[in-house]
Amino acid sequence: MDLNKNGKLLCDLRKAKGLTQKQVADKLGVLPKTVSKWETGHGFPDISTLSALADIFGVSERTLLSGSLEPNSKNTGNIKRIKFYVCPSCGGFIQAVGNSQVICCGKQLEPLKAKKSDEEHVLKILEIEGDYYIEIAHEMTKEHYISFLAYVRYDRVLTVKLYPEQDCCVRFPKMYGGKFYYYCSRHGLFEYKLK
Repeated sequence: MDLNKNGKLLCDLRKAKGLTQKQVADKLGVLPKTVSKWETGHGFPDISTLSALADIFGVSERTLLSGSLEPNSKNTGNIKRIKFYVCPSCGGFIQAVGNSQVICCGKQLEPLKAKKSDEEHVLKILEIEGDYYIEIAHEMTKEHYISFLAYVRYDRVLTVKLYPEQDCCVRFPKMYGGKFYYYCSRHGLFEYKLK
């Protein structure tokens, strides 16, 4: 660990939040000279303080330990490279473009890999009044259901959250081209490319 590098990061993060060393110290219950010591590379927060410090600065503990913010490259914001994450504990889902670190329920989530539609997860797509009306012949029980359906095009993402015991159908405005992604609580993420 390079304490000078870590200290510079702590100083930069504090200034970016518009905080003084005293304000950070007060939030952590330490002396301002302790924060100064960290920022000048003469020490580093102990493990009991690291989590609170990460929360104050809005970064991960891993970022504080690494001593650097590593921005994504400019090309990662392409919607065609969208990634979906689903928490196995609470079922919450997140979508992101770019290299993201996603944490839910205390665990880091990995992006899901989409599979092609199969016989059990077939989309029935109808065009109605300029919209796509999509049905999936899938059970919608609390144990096994379609959690969300997203329509992804090069410039936008439209997502609908579905719940158990509701009909498994969605209506999206027709946008020509793109892909549909949908997540089965038991079998994972599927994709269907429009022709």
